[in-house]
Amino acid sequence: MANVEQPRRRTIRDVTKGEVPGVWLTAYTAPMASMLDPHVDVLLVGDSLGMVVYGLPDTLGVSMDMMIAHGAAVVRGSRQALVVVDMPFGSYQESPAQAFRNAARIMAETGCGAVKLEGGVEMAPTVSFLAARGIPVCGHVGLMPQAVKATGGFRTQGRDVEQASKVRADAHAIAGAGAFAIVLEGTVEPVAREITTGLDVPVIGIGASPACDGQVLVVDDMIGAFGGFTPRFVRRYADVGGVIDDAAARYAADVRARSFPGPAECFGVRRQIEQG
Repeated sequence: MANVEQPRRRTIRDVTKGEVPGVWLTAYTAPMASMLDPHVDVLLVGDSLGMVVYGLPDTLGVSMDMMIAHGAAVVRGSRQALVVVDMPFGSYQESPAQAFRNAARIMAETGCGAVKLEGGVEMAPTVSFLAARGIPVCGHVGLMPQAVKATGGFRTQGRDVEQASKVRADAHAIAGAGAFAIVLEGTVEPVAREITTGLDVPVIGIGASPACDGQVLVVDDMIGAFGGFTPRFVRRYADVGGVIDDAAARYAADVRARSFPGPAECFGVRRQIEQG
């Protein structure tokens, strides 16, 4: 039997600035990763799983164990996408040494290709520390979900001169520290466009600009499977929630009417039915 060539797993070297934008989506489970893998460049195991999977009010309650369990599942379920795993709140802010210990653990226990952390100028030394020690880091600036308690909620960034200046400074600091890419979230379009143009590393937008070097969405938002608030920047490509609701309603009706299971779904009666 001829050997079937396995697809090459993408690495951070494949995440570049170019004419064709990079395609990123979140994934939290092996089955979802398997379905998305042929279509995307990067699978992001986001700490958004706290809200999407666990029903938490924000990302702050997500633990290292959660991220590692879901990160490992996504790696197992995919073959060719680069897998990037979020570092949860509290796992890297204390010191560069703490960040290295936890990033190394995430990479060793999941098999992922990179980690992502939030923060701007203040986190640049940590990004530099990690990059110098062989940890590929994706930055995250603009609207930073792990900072919602400090900022007073999910607020679009860059709306005034001061905010715009801060987001620019954050993006340039993280890029300069050695991040291979930066996720830019919830930032007004002109500022996002300017940042993308001004950086040598790829900028991945989420609620930012079509000029970004790639785009990322939470997959459950994109397919209509998450029942919570849907951000303005999300475009829904399916209504999976509606399909599930309809299927559950029909199943419930069949069970209550005793029409499920029928003879075809029972053991020991099919042969009698087929023989008439």
